[in-house]
Amino acid sequence: MSRYTGPKHRLCRRVGQPLCGLPNCPSLRRPYPPGQHGRTVRRKLSQYGKQLLEKQKLRFLYGITERQLRRYFQRASRVAGRTGERLVQLLESRLDNVVYRLGFARTLAAARQLVVHGHVQVNGRKVDRPGYPVRPGDEVAIRPKSRELQPVRLGLEMGRTPPAYLEVDPEQRKGKLVRVPRREEVPVPVDEGLVVEYYAR
Repeated sequence: MSRYTGPKHRLCRRVGQPLCGLPNCPSLRRPYPPGQHGRTVRRKLSQYGKQLLEKQKLRFLYGITERQLRRYFQRASRVAGRTGERLVQLLESRLDNVVYRLGFARTLAAARQLVVHGHVQVNGRKVDRPGYPVRPGDEVAIRPKSRELQPVRLGLEMGRTPPAYLEVDPEQRKGKLVRVPRREEVPVPVDEGLVVEYYAR
């Protein structure tokens, strides 16, 4: 399945949560599915339906394809520890997500665009792969010529506080992944246990 490129807020309203990360997301005012019958009472979801919904939420939150998510799950399942927690850690360490969490973009899609267009450096070298795995100790920075780009300024103006596992220097437009994040520190409204159950069927 290819990456979703349709209306982002439609997905937010479908699951009833602001997946886009914006403070003015329509799902906060209308937490029901879009369309003529969005307000009507829906039948109770089966266990499979719950698993599928959580899996789709994780996909949409990180903007990845089904094939990519399945690969991340396979990698997480080969490492010692809780598979669900490891899966979230792998997704959280993607370069586009780190740029977003550092506050250099308003949305994950804007962060991905900054990376793809070559405006981001990792340890002083340009990296244009959104899925590049950032490791603890790596420094992520906006290139000097790109520091005053509008997406970067808009992201910083939102004034988001980065998670505890990140250090950021807004003036120099750079930050660092200090350590691997713990699950309780990751602001992702997903039950990753259901995602593991979905792929373990």
